[in-house]
Parts: sequence; C-alpha cells; structure tokens
Amino acid sequence: MEPVLEVKIGCLFAMLVVTLVCGLIPICFKCFQIETFKGQLPRGFSLLSCVSAGIFLGAGFMHMTVEALENIEFEIRQLRVKNRTESGGNSSGDANSASKEYSYGGLIISLGFFFVFSLESLALQCCPEAIGKPKVQEEEVSEAQIHGFHSHEPSPSPSLSRKPFRALILLLSLSFHSVFEGLAVGLQTTVPTTVQLCLAVLAHKGPVVFSVGLRLVQIGTAPRWAMFCILSFALMSPLGIALGLAVPTGDSEVGHSLAKAVLEGVSAGAFLYVTFLDILPRELAAPEAPMLKWACVTVGFAFMALIALWA
Repeated sequence: MEPVLEVKIGCLFAMLVVTLVCGLIPICFKCFQIETFKGQLPRGFSLLSCVSAGIFLGAGFMHMTVEALENIEFEIRQLRVKNRTESGGNSSGDANSASKEYSYGGLIISLGFFFVFSLESLALQCCPEAIGKPKVQEEEVSEAQIHGFHSHEPSPSPSLSRKPFRALILLLSLSFHSVFEGLAVGLQTTVPTTVQLCLAVLAHKGPVVFSVGLRLVQIGTAPRWAMFCILSFALMSPLGIALGLAVPTGDSEVGHSLAKAVLEGVSAGAFLYVTFLDILPRELAAPEAPMLKWACVTVGFAFMALIALWA
C-alpha cells in the first residue's frame, strides 16, 4: 500500500472519530441538557451558546464563504481561459472581460441564501398547520387564561416554530461543505499536503460540530435523533475522502469543478441564512447582559478567525 493512501485512510478515520466525539459531547452529558435545568437556564449555558453562535459566524465568513468565493472565481477564470484557448485567443475580448469583472461568487452565495428563504416562505405559505404551536407558548396561553388574561390572537414565535426546518438546513449546508473538504483531502498527491489539509479541516470542524450538537440540544431534539444527525454529519468528510480516492489522478474537468464550486457557494449561502436569521437572533434576543453576550460571540468568531490564519 502506498504511503499517501495509508495517510488518507488514517485521515478518514481521524475525521470520523473527532467529529463524533465533539458532536456527541453536548448530547451525552447531562450538564448540557435543557431538561436538567428548572426554570430559567443558567447564565453559563447562555454564554456558551453565544460562543457557539460566534463560532458559526466565523465558520460562515472565514471558512465557507471565503472558500466558496475563491473556488468559484478560480473555476470561472479557468473556464474563460479554456474558451479563449479553443477560440484561438482574442486579445480584445480579454480586455473587455477584464474590465467587466462580475462577482459571480457573491451572486451564487446570495442565491443560496434566497433559495432557503424562499423554501421556508413557501412552506409557511402552503402548510402553515405543519409549523404547529410551540409547547412553551401553549403553556403560557393556558396560564394566562387561568389567571384571567385573554389573548385574542396568539402568534407563534418564528424562532421557535421554524427551528426544525432551520436545523435541517444547517445540517445539510454543513454536510455539503464537509463532503467537499473530504474530497479536497482525498485528492491530495503527497503525504505532507494531505496531513496539513487534514489538520486544518479538523481544527475548525471540532468546534463547529460541537456547536451543532449544542444547537440540537437547544431546540429540544430527541437524543436518539440528535445522535443520528451527528453520525450522519460525521460520515460526510470520510465520504468525501473516499470519493477523492476513487477519482483518477489528474482527471478533473473544468465543468465538474465549477459545479462543485457552485454547490459549495449555495451551501455557504444557506449556512449564512440560518446563522443570521435563527442562531444569532435567538442568542441575542434576551436583554440580560448584552455586552457579555457580545464578548462571547466575539470570542467564538475570533477563535475561528485565528484558525483561518493557517487552516
């Protein structure tokens, strides 16, 4: 067996184990379970959630969005070079294209954002009964009726009613990104580059998957389903490595690479949608200790920003 292949197989199992361990910690330990707290959640749990929100923010801006922009722009440049080569090379066309650069990467990421936005809006428009009323609100309404207060039009909180859908989008976007990360590792041709890229992926995957597990606990996901979600997510990077091993060396068409970059951009846009419209508003909604929460979100973002220096 070749040394590079042995290292890639080791990276495959390392990604699987690290992702499983980091993701299952919030699910398996009772100190993270909401049911163990009576009444209001302790401040430490809320601040930890703010740190995880900062980690999601950093992962979105410093990793997923940056990688998607770089890959999309690179593949578009490669496609232009290929077209110019096939057409014999037109210098005037080169000058015009250089003066009319367009941010296709930003457009594709924005399309991913609006795609998820449209899906959620369509689901709310067509199946409002599928959203249901949160148990917390039902208890508040019943208590209000007992004490003589009447609410003519109780409206479910969007952050509560849409949590399962947004959690699904979060997992799907991260899963797409994980497959592409594993694919990049599987396509490496030398041992040093394979190890370096694997360590870079693990450096930010650990905190992100821990935050995913914590998020699943926050929205009240059953432990069995939460473990299934983490297991499914943990298999994505090994799947990407396996796909990279199956691809013959040097066989990468521009069209296939561009399609991969576009999918990565769409998943980055979906991730940003969930981060800004669900995770951050939820953590910053309560008025208690706003500056402390800001500091915790900043710490989470700064941690991912530091990792981005070498990852």
